[in-house]
Parts: sequence; structure tokens; C-alpha cells
Amino acid sequence: MEPLTAAYPLKYSVPKARVFVVFLSMVFCTAVLCLLQLRFFKPKTKDFYSFEIKDSRGRIVSLEKYRGKATLVVNVASYCQHTDKNYIALQDLHREFGPSHFTVLAFPCNQFGESEPGSSQEIEAFAKGNYGVTFPVFHKIKILGSEAEPAFKFLIDSSKKEPRWNFWKYLVSPEGKVVKFWRPEEPIESIKPEIASLIRQIIMKKREDL
Repeated sequence: MEPLTAAYPLKYSVPKARVFVVFLSMVFCTAVLCLLQLRFFKPKTKDFYSFEIKDSRGRIVSLEKYRGKATLVVNVASYCQHTDKNYIALQDLHREFGPSHFTVLAFPCNQFGESEPGSSQEIEAFAKGNYGVTFPVFHKIKILGSEAEPAFKFLIDSSKKEPRWNFWKYLVSPEGKVVKFWRPEEPIESIKPEIASLIRQIIMKKREDL
């Protein structure tokens, strides 16, 4: 009986050069696809109005509804040395410049001196009952730390200014960009010219678009 010495060919072996070419082709195609994705599918840059928040009753609200307006975003509190003066001044601003081209947006927060202990609905009732506010008072949020509200965090990151107390104010343009900020002790009168300037720009743009 003859020994089995015949060699069987490897039917599915491929020359190394061919493997290398296929590999290069795959790398090239992957690179092209990545470049195309970067070119045509760039993630949309966030602005303030691209966020969603909750109203005082916990319902989801899109800030997109305020796009095209100038907005003054404020972290409010019910039991603070600045409460009376600021709520009265904010309502005066809203009455003078709003609501067509401007609005105040109030975000209650209990992280500064624990001066906003109530529920969101209690806070809204307090503001309306004591100061007659007609601007939106949203759900109570956190501003500092890992649980910070993303919309408010956007304001902080954009301005590089983090609130140190209640009633910090951020003026947001009709396009959702932070224009300027004010500390609680700064007079409301210093804010009026900035609001008026944005409103003039809004009105002029609307006229140009007609």
C-alpha cells in the first residue's frame, strides 16, 4: 500500500499582495465615507432656543417658540433680598418691551441660600399673586453641578459667567446667542438700552423681509 504523500491544493488561499490591495481599498473607502459625513452631516450647532425645558406643571416645552424674540433669562427665587426689587423690575421690562419682540423667562432655582424651597406651581402662584407677572415661570431647575439644566448650562458656557446668587440675567438674541449678562445688584436701567437695540434690529429685519 502506497503512503498518502499527495499534496492537496489550498483552494481558498489568496496571494498576500491581493489581500493587501483589498485592505487598502477598504481603508480608502472608509476614509472617503468619513470625509463625506463630516462635509454633509455636520451636527447642528446648539443655541438657546434649540433646547426643551419643563413648564411649572412639568410639561415639556420647546424654547423654539421664542426664536425671533429677544429674551431675558433669569434665575429667580421667592425668598431673597433681591426678590421684590427684581420681580417688580422684570415685570416692568416685560410690560414695556413685550410680548411681541421681547419676553422675560424665569427659571426658579433653590441652590443659592435655599431661597426657593417651594414646588414649581407654588413658585409660579407666588410670582403672579405678589407681583402680577405675565412672563413665563418655568419648572424649578438646578443651575450648578452635574444635574444642571442643559438650557441654562448653555448660557453659562456661552458667557463664561456662572451665577453666584439669585437673579442673574442673560440677554439672548433672536438667534439664540448670549449677548450680555448682568448681576443681581446691577440696575435694570442698564439693561433697557440693550433690549431696545435688539428690538430695533428685529423690526428692521422684518421690514427688509417684506
